[in-house]
Amino acid sequence: MAETATGTPINAQTTIRSFRPLDHRACRDLWAELTDDDRRRYDAPRQDDPGAGFEHFMARLELSGMWVADHAEAGVIGFTGLILHGRRGEVDPIVVAGPYRGAGVGRALLDRVAAEARRRRLSELSISPSTRNLDAIRSFHRAGYDVLAHLTLTLDLTESGRAWRDGIDLHDLRFRY
Repeated sequence: MAETATGTPINAQTTIRSFRPLDHRACRDLWAELTDDDRRRYDAPRQDDPGAGFEHFMARLELSGMWVADHAEAGVIGFTGLILHGRRGEVDPIVVAGPYRGAGVGRALLDRVAAEARRRRLSELSISPSTRNLDAIRSFHRAGYDVLAHLTLTLDLTESGRAWRDGIDLHDLRFRY
């Protein structure tokens, strides 16, 4: 479905539309929420300004598009971006405000960025969720992201071990996550 001037409706309350400069503050706040979620998930120290990474994200040269989920009453409740790597695309990030998760907002954002990737005739579209974010992994799998294309392994150099969990097997090897 093509995006209209007002966007693509998810429901009567929420529309997916292109990012506008006036969305900056709301998206920065959502970035801070994502950063805090990851911090809690990995038991990492709190950052002084968890939204600061949004400024670096906005300056990425590979950033090719951004879309927001705009709720009629709450305003911007989610956003996503499309990063280009030649003929390949990457969804980064995808953020939905806590109270709106599980309501189809993330799926609508994923569908929008996938439509753009198809329109641009990209060869693939990837997303890299945190291994501990099982809700996100399940959601991405339901949305069709079912090809395991890349794997990032980490050597933990902290003394605490950052509370890694045991329990993922891949190719007969045991990994913590």
